[in-house]
Amino acid sequence: MLFRPFPAYIMVIIFAFAENPALAQSAAERSPLMQFADANGRPGGVKSPDDWQIKCGQIRDGLQQVMGPLPDRENLPPLDMQIRETVDEGTFVRHLITLTAAENEFVPAYLYLPKQKGETKKLPAMLALHGTGEYGKRIVDGDSPLANRAYARELAMRGYVVIAPDYPSFGELTDYDFKSDRYESGTMKGIFNHMRCVDLLQERDDVDPSRIGVIGHSLGGHNAMFVAAFDTRLQVIVSSCGWTELEYYDIGPAAVKTYGGRLGPFAQDRYMPLFRDRFQLDGDRIPFNFHEIIALFAPRSFFSSSPVHDANFDVAGVRKGIDLARAAYRLQDADERLQVVYPEAEHDFPPEVRLEAYRFIDKTLRHQPTCDDCLVR
Repeated sequence: MLFRPFPAYIMVIIFAFAENPALAQSAAERSPLMQFADANGRPGGVKSPDDWQIKCGQIRDGLQQVMGPLPDRENLPPLDMQIRETVDEGTFVRHLITLTAAENEFVPAYLYLPKQKGETKKLPAMLALHGTGEYGKRIVDGDSPLANRAYARELAMRGYVVIAPDYPSFGELTDYDFKSDRYESGTMKGIFNHMRCVDLLQERDDVDPSRIGVIGHSLGGHNAMFVAAFDTRLQVIVSSCGWTELEYYDIGPAAVKTYGGRLGPFAQDRYMPLFRDRFQLDGDRIPFNFHEIIALFAPRSFFSSSPVHDANFDVAGVRKGIDLARAAYRLQDADERLQVVYPEAEHDFPPEVRLEAYRFIDKTLRHQPTCDDCLVR
C-alpha cells in the first residue's frame, strides 16, 4: 500500500556554514580531531589533504582496536550469487539470494532490481541495513510488525538497485556462532559482509559503480556508519537513530545492571566484546568516538536523522558530535554534504524524514526517482 504523507512536519535542518572562515580554521586546528602525529611521530595540526589522510588512517586504527582487524580482501573467492526465490513486485523484482563472503562464509540477502525497458541502464544502488529484530532483512522489506522501516522496498520503488543482507544473529543468521568465527567482533563480521555486498553491486551490469550508498536505522544506522568508515566506495551514508557521542550514551540504571555498565550493550558478542574484554567498559579508554567516524566520511555525503526524544541516543551528543565532525568537512569545502535533522519523534524513522533522506540520496547519486513520494504504510 502506498502512503503519501502530509507535507508539513517539524524538524530542524542543520547545514555547516562558518560565518568567519579564519576563526573556523583556528577552531579546527585547536580541535583534537584536527590533531595528528606525522610519520615521524611528531604532533601537529591537520592543515592539508595529505595530513588528513594520515589522520584518517589513525582513526581507522582506533576502530580496529575495538572491532578487531578488517580481514584481508585480496584473493577472495567468487561471490557466486545464488537466487533462491523471485517475487515480481510490479515495478521491480525482489530476489532472495545467498552470496559468498569468504570461504565457508555466506550472506543471505534480498536483492531488489527495478524493471527496465529496452537497453539495460546503469542505475544507482543502495545497501540497506536493518535494525535490531529477529526478522532481519524482512524488517527493511516492510514484512515485520515494525512500522517506518521499509526503506529497502521504498528505495526500490524509487528506482534503485538495493541489497539488504541479514546481520549475524538475525533473520536467516539467527544461529550464527560468534565464538567460532575468525572475527574479533560481530561488528567487524558485519563490516566484511557488507563490503562484499558492495562488491556484488559493483560487479552488476545494471549498477553504476560510482553511485552507491548505504542506509540504516538503529543497529543498521551505526552499521551503515561502520561500513562506510572502511569502504570509501559508498558515496552517501544515511543513519537514522544510529549514534551519539559515547559519553552521552545512557541506558538507565536497570540496563546498566543487566549489561554490567553504561557501555555494556556495545560489548555483546554480536557487537564489540572488546569494549568489555580489552577496555573494561571505560569510555575514557575507548579509542574512537562517533564524530571521528563521521569525519572519515568527508567529503562524502552524510545524513543523520536524530530524533529529539530518542531514548537510546541522546540528541545532545549528536549535536556535539556534528559540531566536532564539521571541521573535517570544512577542511575539504564540503559543508553542504553534512546534514542532520532533529525530528520531533522517539526512536523512529518517520515518513517525512525518510522522504527527506531519499531526496538527499537522489541529489548525491544524481538520480531522478521513478516515484518521488511513494512510501510503504
